[in-house]
Amino acid sequence: MKAYLELVRAPAALTVLGDTLVGAPGPLRGRRLLLPLASVALYWAGMALNDWADRELDAVERPERPIPSGRISPEAALATAAGLTAVGVGLAAAAGRNAVPLAAAVWSYDTLLKDTPAGPFAMAACRGLDVLMGGKAVLPAALMAAHTLGVTVLSRGEVHGTSPGVARAVLSGTAATALAALVRKPGLAGIASALGYAATVGRAQWEAVREPSAANARAATKAGIHGMVLLQSALSRNASFVPLVLPLARRLSRKVGPT
Repeated sequence: MKAYLELVRAPAALTVLGDTLVGAPGPLRGRRLLLPLASVALYWAGMALNDWADRELDAVERPERPIPSGRISPEAALATAAGLTAVGVGLAAAAGRNAVPLAAAVWSYDTLLKDTPAGPFAMAACRGLDVLMGGKAVLPAALMAAHTLGVTVLSRGEVHGTSPGVARAVLSGTAATALAALVRKPGLAGIASALGYAATVGRAQWEAVREPSAANARAATKAGIHGMVLLQSALSRNASFVPLVLPLARRLSRKVGPT
């Protein structure tokens, strides 16, 4: 079981619970409560598919991962990705929403686009579509996508390091995203969440600017993943409880890494 938890980066799914709350025009009720679960299933599917697609590269760069270490077969990982995709699409359909475009984006990213220049933009589109699954909140979806774009660009330096220019550009994007979140939700809770997001994510990215090593790129990527929770809180009028999941996500990530 631990191998499968590692395969899907289980704790990191806590960072997608708030996506559909950000996109929803009001509190989720009734069948719409299934939407955060659909987000989790599709996130886990993407993680399993990622490791299946990267199995040969991981055998060289990250041999401790479940597939190259032999704890999970490639066939089982692919079946896990397919099964979780079906669950996610089914849950969204039961909630009255169409998650097929999001599922298609996830599979396109992992199998076709990830290692191309379009890869970070494809990942950003996945996050934006997840927010839009909750409703038609275009600006919050765009801001979540912009943040995801920066995190994905930095994550490309997790093994061999990044560059000061890349880290500086991502840091600038984080500052702009935080400012836009402040404008959208100017109340005390929104200000606190936006400033917390800027401080938490920005500090790690600044370290990558100062020293663009692989270790700092990994730390900035991890901070960016966890920072999604604070950004969700800053953008949503329906998710005041969302920051409560952050301490749990951080604690569990010590056992199962989010990247």
